[in-house]
Amino acid sequence: MNSREKFLETMHFNTSAPANKWEFGIWGATVERWYEEGLTQKNYPVVPTNIINTTSSLYTPVWIYQWERAKTSFEKVYNQPERKLKLPKGIATMTGGLYWPTQGFPLDRDVSGFFGFDKPQTLVNVEQFVYPHFKVQTVNENEQYLDYIDIDGATRRFSKSQQVLPGGLDWVIKDWDSWNTLKEERFSLDNIAGRFPRNWDELVKEYKDRDYPLAVGGYPNGLFGSLTHLIGYENLFIFYYDQPDLVKDILERLTDVWIAVWEEVIGQVDIDLGNLWEDVSSGKGSMISPRVFKEFLTPYYKKLVDFLKSKGVDIIMVDTDGDCNELIPLFIEAGITGLYPMEVSAGMDVVAARKKFPDLQIMGGVPKSRIALGKDEIDRFLEPVDWLLSKGGYIPFGDHFVPPEVPWKEFKYYREKLNKIIENRVT
Repeated sequence: MNSREKFLETMHFNTSAPANKWEFGIWGATVERWYEEGLTQKNYPVVPTNIINTTSSLYTPVWIYQWERAKTSFEKVYNQPERKLKLPKGIATMTGGLYWPTQGFPLDRDVSGFFGFDKPQTLVNVEQFVYPHFKVQTVNENEQYLDYIDIDGATRRFSKSQQVLPGGLDWVIKDWDSWNTLKEERFSLDNIAGRFPRNWDELVKEYKDRDYPLAVGGYPNGLFGSLTHLIGYENLFIFYYDQPDLVKDILERLTDVWIAVWEEVIGQVDIDLGNLWEDVSSGKGSMISPRVFKEFLTPYYKKLVDFLKSKGVDIIMVDTDGDCNELIPLFIEAGITGLYPMEVSAGMDVVAARKKFPDLQIMGGVPKSRIALGKDEIDRFLEPVDWLLSKGGYIPFGDHFVPPEVPWKEFKYYREKLNKIIENRVT
């Protein structure tokens, strides 16, 4: 079975089908360590340095600028060829569990090839967020930081020493006036065709003959997640209470844009799943109350879910980190069918979730950091995987990007054992 077939059968609870062999992703610093410890370097991860759309290319400017700032500038970040840059500490390589392309992250080949990973879930290459893009430009730069405007209009700060994803400093929506301007200029329903790339016809041919899962949505598209990119976390929490009508108007237009784009996509290509990015949970639980969830998220989830299901797309996944235990029933009530990566370190227990929610599609839930503890610990935390696979609707992999404290030797033992568990389910 190919990757697409495995995914669809597994997510539809066919326990006779093998689950996909994926990892959520691997930090660049981890890959660099593994090359030093025994991973054969055949295809060093190539950073996609061209600006394509917000899903693919948010943060791409800093990856380019950090490593070639003596040779290039933000005015030259468009129409760049892919290139072999030394992996920044804060970049991750994609290995299937998290959709690709996303956030300027490179696609892994060496780890995936070594362990025989399946082809990754892939996002349709269309603009689903801010369009047209904002001009990328430097706001301020010193020896420590680079402050810049990204393609979604947010002003972000990149730490040159830490090299992690840049944090937000300022946001494009501050009030009704700024939203109405953005709504008219960059979330218009009158230029949906412009959101499709010039090579769309070629992509359609590829998509129709694909052997991997294809999704709409993805980072930063979500009912909570998108607002954090447009308003900022702290401002959003205040807006829920002080300007609820403004929040709802933004969500109404976001869902209308997504449905309009997805209508065009699904009219030409069969889609396997909807993938919404939220990160609405922290390490200690939900960042919003059930009341806020039901008022501001549930109605728009239902709108999106009803549309997708009317088009035959019945897998709607939410990517949220942290402790989402409290939110699972709310997601299910709103029509969401699956969750990942189910962070164990934040209190998520996939065995308990499967027992309590037998129809919930689950991916992840393997404690990535504990891989470093060695064979006995790996054996212990992999013990429930066979039972979970026997219940269906589950793809096991690390509960977020594998960190650099995990040695190659221990990861190799863990992944080879997990592969055998998956293979033994169907042999």
